[in-house]
Amino acid sequence: MSGNRAEVTELTRRLVSIPSHEDETAAGDEIEAWLRAETDATVRRDDHGNVFAQRGEGAASLALVGHHDVVSPDGSQVESGAESDGEAAYVVEERDGRLYGRGTADMKGSLVAAMCAFRDADPAGELVFASFVGEEAGGVGARAAIDDGFAPDYAVVGEGSTNYAGADQTDVAVAHHGRRGSTLTARGTAAHASEPEAGKNAVYRACDAVDVVRDLDAPSTGVLGEHVCGSVVVTEIEGGSAWNVIPETCSVTVDERTVPGERTPLERAEQIDGVEWTVDQDLPPMACDDEAFADAALAAADAAQSATPEHVTKPHATDAGWLAAAGTACLVAGAAAPGEAHTATESVSIDALQRCRRLYRDLAERWPEGRN
Repeated sequence: MSGNRAEVTELTRRLVSIPSHEDETAAGDEIEAWLRAETDATVRRDDHGNVFAQRGEGAASLALVGHHDVVSPDGSQVESGAESDGEAAYVVEERDGRLYGRGTADMKGSLVAAMCAFRDADPAGELVFASFVGEEAGGVGARAAIDDGFAPDYAVVGEGSTNYAGADQTDVAVAHHGRRGSTLTARGTAAHASEPEAGKNAVYRACDAVDVVRDLDAPSTGVLGEHVCGSVVVTEIEGGSAWNVIPETCSVTVDERTVPGERTPLERAEQIDGVEWTVDQDLPPMACDDEAFADAALAAADAAQSATPEHVTKPHATDAGWLAAAGTACLVAGAAAPGEAHTATESVSIDALQRCRRLYRDLAERWPEGRN
């Protein structure tokens, strides 16, 4: 195993083993300590738990961005009898060229690749590293950092972009969907079911609202020649209190995958009597508005592998959406492939981690000033 590959593998194993689904402190400590020991960068930790580092100088800044929180582990992903800062350590296993464990794919593996690239690059301009907390909780850390003034000119977010356009390749996402989760609440008047005309059936009103949603077109747009098509679908319905009572309330959950600049007009459902629409969550989409930056990242991805990567779009919301909304030109490139994250068998390819390390380093050395 080459030195670079061994370093990425071992550092990923170490970071993944640290629990960070309820408290990201210990993982943040590990990242901060490594950056202070391994780089000459200016390193800081904000009050929210986000970790930042900066090195190099230039008129514009490029940030390598990730997050060190994870979703709750499956029971099989937790060590029995092993403790890490008071919590059971996560199981990390290596087999068949992959690392298995909670957070390997989403996204401590790519985070390690960014850490190593940040250290090793001879940056063309100001190079920034950022690892956020609370990404899995709706971008809590990224939003707090932005509110505090975090504003890089360009950013690569290390969420998964591997195996999108082809097998065994890491692509570059120029756009991703957002997610707007909302609720349609239908209200009526209760009555005995033997006298249905005496009441107003909230379930019927909710069903009429569902018909409105069903007839709406999904949002779509174009980003740097890529077609981005979202979706809108009813996912839950709940109403009624008893088999012999006309229901007075009924709620409908709607999942909408948004695209840059477009939203489905769900407010039309409020044309139904007694129906109210409320937004519960709105994670922003991302679109790269700088073609030269997108091309530079694709060239870096091409140089990092034998396959031919492509510009692609990503169906999942990431912290890139918050950064893009704040004015940063963003792209997504990372080691995780579709279906690898958030599962009991979560894993990541070590080869893909190596590709990302090379991609990030090469991009940092050619952007933002275009030096080759």
